[in-house]
Amino acid sequence: MAIATRGLTKRFGRQTAVDSIDLAVPRGAVFGFLGPNGSGKTTSIRMLLGLTSATSGEISVLGEPMPGRLSEVLPRVGALVEGPAFYPFLSGTANLGRLDTADRHASSRTRRARVALALERVGLSHAANKKVHAYSLGMKQRLGIANALLTHRELLVLDEPTNGLDPQGTREVRSLIRSLAAEGTTVFVSSHLLAEVEQMCTHAAVMSAGTLVAQGTLADLGRGSERRVRITTPDVGAASRVLTDLGLVPVPVPMSGADAAQEDPAVMAAYPVGRTPAEAIVTALVAAEVRIRGFVLEEPSLEDRFVALTGEGFDVVQ
Repeated sequence: MAIATRGLTKRFGRQTAVDSIDLAVPRGAVFGFLGPNGSGKTTSIRMLLGLTSATSGEISVLGEPMPGRLSEVLPRVGALVEGPAFYPFLSGTANLGRLDTADRHASSRTRRARVALALERVGLSHAANKKVHAYSLGMKQRLGIANALLTHRELLVLDEPTNGLDPQGTREVRSLIRSLAAEGTTVFVSSHLLAEVEQMCTHAAVMSAGTLVAQGTLADLGRGSERRVRITTPDVGAASRVLTDLGLVPVPVPMSGADAAQEDPAVMAAYPVGRTPAEAIVTALVAAEVRIRGFVLEEPSLEDRFVALTGEGFDVVQ
């Protein structure tokens, strides 16, 4: 495992920020660490990296106990935690150069080339010589990721890496993370944006109020959730009877006043579909001479699964 914890707990006085979590992050994975703001994600990351001590529990990073082997582990880890901080009146290039100089494991002979490559990978080559105080929030976020990429890392830990980025920047960071994983780097991404995690991660864990409520591959997390079939048809009654015969629960979908005035076909939804193949539903509808004008199978999203596990949406701040 790239990261493994057992009973990891952090208390601040009487408040428990992280409550006995057992994380398991496979090597080579793009692992999404999910939860609302205030759910304990950043505190967990700080403990993993030795930035704060755990109240109790065990931590292993890249096969080494933490924080006992901190000096051996951290050179193999790149991280962006709680937003980057830079010298505002130095350029992006100068900032990365200074940070690289502080790394006693980094070679000074290749520094210039590595800084240029890191800036290129995050799309900041055009602003390499601009002073950082003139950078936007998204550009500073990219510069923080560039710092984490100055040397090859076995593990990359990114806390809200798309914070402040526009849609194009978000797509570029997503592509970058995928390319790093393809090169063998394990990427641990903390985020409250489920749609982003679904597009770039292979595994995920869900936090809620300091507790780990689920983890596994994205496919594992989706199991147990219900799917929905949405049918557009003028033969509402007949469609409902077919769905009932298949063991599904037909529910009429309310139509807006504008739709009703135009006499658009009624829409039916069956929830849940369960294990009934979509093809079997279509075959039964056709056999019953139901006129189908639209058929959509809606798979459960990661957010659906989160709500099923916790009863909360991601706009909740703990």
